[in-house]
Amino acid sequence: MRVVEVQGLRALCHGRGGHRRIDTSLVGPCSAGEWLLVFLDTAREKLDGTRAAEIDATLSLVELALEGDAAMARASPNFELPSALGVDDLTRLTSSAQPAHGRHGSSEESP
Repeated sequence: MRVVEVQGLRALCHGRGGHRRIDTSLVGPCSAGEWLLVFLDTAREKLDGTRAAEIDATLSLVELALEGDAAMARASPNFELPSALGVDDLTRLTSSAQPAHGRHGSSEESP
């Protein structure tokens, strides 16, 4: 969802379901124009525009699949889905402090 207006620890946001008031206490201060990952009317993470667009495209594919549009549900989202990423890429994506090493994300194997 995109922040439209901030009111203390709540923000009026606009997204796939229209406008809603969102609790922002878990992500800290927000500004109009910022993107938030929202679950159950609570912001869980701040996002950049690219990541917000990726999530929106993924949700669109899921909606199409649920509606029974199999051809569109198999369409390419035009970005790498997390299932196609290596361990180090997923670590960077989830902002983990320590890089992970494993068979998919690094040439260095862990014991």
